Amino acid sequence: MEVCNIPGSGAHWADEDTTPGHGSVRPPRGLRGAHRGGEVRIGRGSCIMHGAVVAAEGGPVEIGANCVIMENAVLRGTLQNSLIMGDHVLAGPHSHLTGCGIADEVFIATGARVFNGAQMGRASSVALGGTVHIGCVVPPLARIPIGWVAVGEPARIYPPGDAEAIRAGIAEVGGGFLSFVFGIEEAADRREQMQAALQRYTAAIARRHRQDEVIPASEGDG
Repeated sequence: MEVCNIPGSGAHWADEDTTPGHGSVRPPRGLRGAHRGGEVRIGRGSCIMHGAVVAAEGGPVEIGANCVIMENAVLRGTLQNSLIMGDHVLAGPHSHLTGCGIADEVFIATGARVFNGAQMGRASSVALGGTVHIGCVVPPLARIPIGWVAVGEPARIYPPGDAEAIRAGIAEVGGGFLSFVFGIEEAADRREQMQAALQRYTAAIARRHRQDEVIPASEGDG
């Protein structure tokens, strides 16, 4: 794979397909602005803009051809769910995608979120600040309006104030967010759930970073 830095912008673009058999997925030295880690594959012609994070420490991330990942977007694969993105997809600034499937020609607007196990069908879209929640399946061509929340399979769309319906839709998927994402016992109280989730999560992060180098604090660092 070859990723090129665009001077002065911090953006990067892939001029070679990095799918299996088409090149290395090792990030180049000196990568600035956009940050990648783990098993990441980026298709020909795709652009990763300044400040974007593509994190595959938990699971693979695949970005198709001619996609644009805009400033400060976060794309993250997980152990249970890889992040697989098709061709001609736009992920807007500050969007957040975790362990989801994104088909071709999908539009993800500024600040939108697509969570673990969700699937967005071809040419679907989620508008400014909208959410596609865990395990939700958005049909092709469907549109999630500004700030609204999609849950369930097939997707049901609610305004953000309809908390009870949103919560019920999330609970249909593996018992809720913590149960689905972290495998936490549904019957436990909230304190026990958070303790178990964070113990599991921090241990997993520590395992993946056990070869990291600890940089001593320099004099004058608080």
